[in-house]
Amino acid sequence: MLAGEIKKVIIEKLKNSKYFSVILDCTLNTSHEEQMSIILRCVDISMSPVNVEELFLGFLLLDDTLGKKLFDKPVDVLNNLELDIDNVRGQDYDNGANMKGQYKGVQSRLLQLNPRRFYCPCGCYSLNLALCDMATCCSKAKSFYGSVQRIYTLVSSSTKRWKIFKENVTSLTLKPLSQSRWESYIESVRAIRFQTSQIKKVLFQLANVDDPKTKSEAECLVTYEINKFVFLLGMIIWYEVLNNVNKVSKHLQEEDMHIDVAIDHLKGLISFFKSYRESGFESTMVDAKEIVSELEIEPKFCKSYT
Repeated sequence: MLAGEIKKVIIEKLKNSKYFSVILDCTLNTSHEEQMSIILRCVDISMSPVNVEELFLGFLLLDDTLGKKLFDKPVDVLNNLELDIDNVRGQDYDNGANMKGQYKGVQSRLLQLNPRRFYCPCGCYSLNLALCDMATCCSKAKSFYGSVQRIYTLVSSSTKRWKIFKENVTSLTLKPLSQSRWESYIESVRAIRFQTSQIKKVLFQLANVDDPKTKSEAECLVTYEINKFVFLLGMIIWYEVLNNVNKVSKHLQEEDMHIDVAIDHLKGLISFFKSYRESGFESTMVDAKEIVSELEIEPKFCKSYT
């Protein structure tokens, strides 16, 4: 009943403002069902001064993620709410092929219904795609993140191993790698970046347990990852990169963000990459040598990296 009353207020606002935009996003829930969130953006003229609002209508369960099915669901919702599709002036989605596709994507199908429906891709998602392409074109980066995920999986997949972790690490908790938001990898890297010696201690303890699989995995992670200078150097480099990208991504998601300010943030990020490429390696080496000194590891690369 409460949800129904709230929806009535939302629909009334949309009809009073007449024109609105549609924001759609899809993700898997914890039950491994595909959900689409639908948000409508309009100018609330009932307030003084007028205010731009984003109004959440709910989640839609999807049994198919093809462009036609993704298109039919929100259109059916708008028709059921008696909202005129001709009054839609904008659409905002991520850069997935089924959403942005030029011929069969949702934005293309909606433009065929209403050519005044301007499409704007999600800026944060575009930033994520750029970061993803940057990382996946480098085999060393893929290997590094594989090791980060292996550390989390080893520790978290058993209550006994997680207890050992909590006994040795009291600050930052290990995080899994996100499947959709690359900038959130910063949370996974941060836990190891600032607790390397504690993580190494946990892996040493796991290497002494009776379970052969756990023992083998822990020994491998210590010997070929944590104890290798190249892994520690890569960890610091990726932390610096992800930390700056994450800051920009958070700014882009601010409620009162304007396009000119967003462009300034993106220019600042480009400036960071340029300066880091030119002079960042020296400072990274200093930080890496501090960590290897604490871990009593020799700061040198193996032959395959030289």
